[in-house]
Amino acid sequence: MSDNEDDNEISFAVKLLGRVEVLRSDGMQILQEAMHSLKTSDKDSLEKVQKKNKVHLFLSSSGIDILEKKTKYMLYTCPISTVSFCGVLPATPRVFGFVAKHPASDMYHCYLFQSQKFSHILVSLIGDAFQVVKKEENVRGQRDLIVEALRHKNKVLQRENAELKQRLEEK
Repeated sequence: MSDNEDDNEISFAVKLLGRVEVLRSDGMQILQEAMHSLKTSDKDSLEKVQKKNKVHLFLSSSGIDILEKKTKYMLYTCPISTVSFCGVLPATPRVFGFVAKHPASDMYHCYLFQSQKFSHILVSLIGDAFQVVKKEENVRGQRDLIVEALRHKNKVLQRENAELKQRLEEK
């Protein structure tokens, strides 16, 4: 685990169990179904994939990046705003995951990981980051409304000013 204060990013070394396309965007049942889907895959290829997929999971307020541990090759990136659910599997507390909407299509993917120590912490951090982003979006939305109201008020005052100037010129 490392913490970089410059860009408010934190990273954890975890094992990527897999990414599964899912039909719905939230709920513990989605994580359980995705895990079941991974377990019922071709077990030989699953074993090989699991051994190779030690990754660094980078979490920041802008998103979640999943990089191969050795090569630092970017496997996946998910903007925090696309994350709709995260949780720890109750039956296997070392396994956690999150569901995110694909940015370019109407598909959802469930990303599953295994961590010896940090499952609950990571789920909490992802949830906190999601809440921060939603709060910022609400503030931005409110600011946009205020700016729009001020622009409208400005136009009204400019028209009123023009009318008053015209009246002065007439007198």
